[in-house]
Amino acid sequence: MMKFYVGVTDNAWYGYLASLRPDEVNFWQPGGRQIFKAIEPQEMFLFKLHSPLNYIVGGGFFVRHYFLPVSLAWDAFGKNNGTEDEASFLQAIYKYKHTNRTSEPDPVIGCIILAAPFFFEQSDWIPVPDDWNRNIVQGKSYDTLTLTGRRLFDRVQENLDNLKYSVQEGNIIAEPGARYGSKQIVRPRLGQGAFRVIVTEAYHRRCAISGERTLPVLEAIHIKPFSREGPHLANNGLLLRKDLHALFDRGYITVSDDLHIEVSERIKKDFGNGRDYYAFHGRRLVESPDDPQDRPCSTFLRWHKENVFLA
Repeated sequence: MMKFYVGVTDNAWYGYLASLRPDEVNFWQPGGRQIFKAIEPQEMFLFKLHSPLNYIVGGGFFVRHYFLPVSLAWDAFGKNNGTEDEASFLQAIYKYKHTNRTSEPDPVIGCIILAAPFFFEQSDWIPVPDDWNRNIVQGKSYDTLTLTGRRLFDRVQENLDNLKYSVQEGNIIAEPGARYGSKQIVRPRLGQGAFRVIVTEAYHRRCAISGERTLPVLEAIHIKPFSREGPHLANNGLLLRKDLHALFDRGYITVSDDLHIEVSERIKKDFGNGRDYYAFHGRRLVESPDDPQDRPCSTFLRWHKENVFLA
């Protein structure tokens, strides 16, 4: 069985992103208090335009849902939020919420993060199923156990085949020459924005070393850099204050397998100071993810200590 969701999509949001063809998008909602649970991670989320354009026009693959301040959503996804700049993003939110910068300087919005988005040519747009009620505001779930769901999924699959990749049970199969490389079954790749949000939320918006909670000065970092084939996964990430991020990247700080902080003697040799940083030496990380699968992987930590740390 394949379960998927059809979400009602802002037409301008869709049109802007269809012109960009990004590798991830933030399907944001101006309000809401309930976590999105209609589908599971890796399952398909389809875009349906507002009436009278009653068509399914593309989609993506669900990663996670969070409630985020606009500042973090913009820092993480930028134009992949569906607007040209942050001011336009805020204006769109205020329009829906009927608020303004005075009452909500950094409004919290619902963020449905989608990986590997796809956008159909207009000639391939799919009319909504016969059971679609015009009163639906947010969206509706379907599955392939029903005739309607199977027919819709098959139409989507046909369009995806034309786009050179297909979907089976929540994975993407990349065809030769497609953007996912040689033919193989892979999960949709997380993008940089999704990585930043997942790490930030996993560490409860708190610096893993210092405990700092001031969000604008916190950065989600890779333990093994993406440029060195480090993946966009939470267990390859840490949330650090900006200065600690700089020191980690340059090898003046590392974290051991047992999550204790090590500070290099080179700070004093190179800069003649570092007292505030040596205070962290030997301490255990003050924050780590609740989910064991999101905690720093020993393989990545050892890589950093062996290849970056200035012992």
